[in-house]
Amino acid sequence: MFNPNGRGRDFPAVSIMKTLRTIAAFLAVAGAIGCGPVQEDSPLRKVMVVDAAVNGRTVVSGRAGDVPAGECRIEVEFTSAVTPDEASMKFVSFTGGGMTVAQGSDDCHLVFTARQAVAAMQKYIFRILSGEVFGVNLVEDYTVSFTTSYDMTPKFPEIPDEELLTLVQQRTFGYFWDYAHDVSGLARERLGSGETVTTGGSGFGVMCIPIGIERGFITREEGAARLRKIVDFLGNKADRFHGVFPHWLSGTTGKVIPFSARDSGGDLVETAFLVQGLLTASAYFDRADEADIRSGIDTIWREVEWDWYLNGQDVLYWHWSPSDGWAMNLQIRGWNEGLIVYVLAASSPTHPVSADAYHKGWASNGGMRPSVNGPLFFAHYSFLGLDPRGLSDKYCADYFAHNVAHARYNHDYCVRNPGKHGGYSASSWGLTASDIPNGYAASSPSNDKGVIAPTAALASMPYTPEESMAALHTFYYIYGDRLWGKNYGFFDAFCLDSGWFASSYIAIDQGPIVVMIENYRSALCWKLFMGSSDVRSGLTKLGFKYE
Repeated sequence: MFNPNGRGRDFPAVSIMKTLRTIAAFLAVAGAIGCGPVQEDSPLRKVMVVDAAVNGRTVVSGRAGDVPAGECRIEVEFTSAVTPDEASMKFVSFTGGGMTVAQGSDDCHLVFTARQAVAAMQKYIFRILSGEVFGVNLVEDYTVSFTTSYDMTPKFPEIPDEELLTLVQQRTFGYFWDYAHDVSGLARERLGSGETVTTGGSGFGVMCIPIGIERGFITREEGAARLRKIVDFLGNKADRFHGVFPHWLSGTTGKVIPFSARDSGGDLVETAFLVQGLLTASAYFDRADEADIRSGIDTIWREVEWDWYLNGQDVLYWHWSPSDGWAMNLQIRGWNEGLIVYVLAASSPTHPVSADAYHKGWASNGGMRPSVNGPLFFAHYSFLGLDPRGLSDKYCADYFAHNVAHARYNHDYCVRNPGKHGGYSASSWGLTASDIPNGYAASSPSNDKGVIAPTAALASMPYTPEESMAALHTFYYIYGDRLWGKNYGFFDAFCLDSGWFASSYIAIDQGPIVVMIENYRSALCWKLFMGSSDVRSGLTKLGFKYE
């Protein structure tokens, strides 16, 4: 329509789409002669469904979103006048049981009302079969599916935020304390993994021990005893490949458990996560009667041959095994979770790598820049001990500001929710690596599976405290009846599109929750790790500035 101001008139997008659907429906009806569902000898008008809404939620491509539990009313618009006769209801099916029918807002609308309330987090299907129904000849079946939304009433009494943070840390800490392997003391890879313990996840768990002591979950003596068990097992029993641990070990024998067909040797990234934890714990256990702990950790630290994993080049390699050599052929280049690998490799007092490996390998000769689009563990794993506050180098002027931007980008993406996934909001967000229905994936804005993992938002607490606290409130108070486990805190992930809640816990997702909440509260792990003179020397060698 002409606008006297010289600009085209703006029509609401919904009205435009509805108009297009109406035109398409009339054209389909006009050309329906000869179509299978149509009764050719029927004297009734041929019609189609133009539009529909479930409890006011518009149906798009046969699906309605965010439908609340309770009363269910489905309003259907046809291309011609229809009659709400009960006889036609035998051609209507609804998985929620019986329905009644009445005239809608005009004679082209019918309203179908479920006789029973629909339950929360359930999928429902409504269908009208084609043929002579409601005084017309419906030319094709019409189907709507929807999943009802979650019951948004609080599930637990409200407690002060400081108490809630402590509760989350304590319950999550239990995964590493109560569920640790009996022989080695290391963290099982996931709930139910039996003998399989994880080196990287164990590093995260080791960082939790000082937190457990400081928060009163365990005594210092208990923490020291557990760490002695871990250090003794790692130093004297566990398989190592040029000082580098494999991804998975047997918690009893210490023998490598292959992560994949050719990944049967050293994993440099998982080893870096483990060493980050050990150095943090070594700084904490600083008393005279704890010298054996520090000595054992120092030996492990010094025996890691970071330079071997250069494979003669100016870049570190992720894997090496005695049977397959460098066959995995995966170089550690940024931007990803591998920053801590280069920091530790440069910091080694015995097997260091040069700054060239960092600049030519990790940074690809200056071509690398930190990205905000990846899964949120990029902002967590390397920074459990490595303090991003005041940290900078030639590739990033402020690593803390970058991590804040990364967390906010992830949060804002979930608020925009371009995929229209259930449960995404300003107070329910966080995409990272986690279990998903029937699998596992590294979720991110560019790889959105409709799955939210609590670790993503909670481990971002230092970066986005308000947004992360809002997410914590939703995860605990609203979804807590399904998401909060009685033993180890929040389950790994959930997907409201399908009403799926994981029953799993994964070490590498559990650890960052405890550690990063503590870094938000007291910066404990940041202070301990950054107190290492070796680490500070390595950072200086690589050209970092730090506070």
